[in-house]
Amino acid sequence: MSLGGARPLNPFRWLGGPLLACVIATMLFSAPIRVWGLHLPEPVFAVVPAFAWALIRPSILAPFAILLLGLFLDLFWGGPTGLWGLSLLVAYATVLAARNMMTGQSRAMMWVWFAGVTAVAMAAGFLFSMLDSLATPSLIGVFWQFLATALLFPFAHRLVDRFDDADVRFR
Repeated sequence: MSLGGARPLNPFRWLGGPLLACVIATMLFSAPIRVWGLHLPEPVFAVVPAFAWALIRPSILAPFAILLLGLFLDLFWGGPTGLWGLSLLVAYATVLAARNMMTGQSRAMMWVWFAGVTAVAMAAGFLFSMLDSLATPSLIGVFWQFLATALLFPFAHRLVDRFDDADVRFR
């Protein structure tokens, strides 16, 4: 339950704000900064809204925003067009299909669900990039990217908690 009370579901607040935050976070984490000789992790910040938007309120706008965010990731990282858009839509559809099972779960169980959805998105990205390049991507790199993305659950939980009571149909 949200601490601040019910807020109306203004599309910019629950779609535009997180979308902009993901774009900015992606650009910040792509900076060529090294700490003890290691690069910053490259989590897929877009999994957070893909997970949260399906839980908050399924709508017609969210998949288009996810596709737009995925296309931004493809262009930004120089990958094949549609790779992350399709992978994020697969993750969104997974959450949408399991939404009834996720509702009302504890925070720890929701983290497990988030990690599972992240694994689905990473597996889809792995398979799509393998089909595109006809070569196997680095499994170690995919694992580290999965781990860095799975650690973003507190942000997804905060987004869900912020807007979970905004839809009056579920009160």
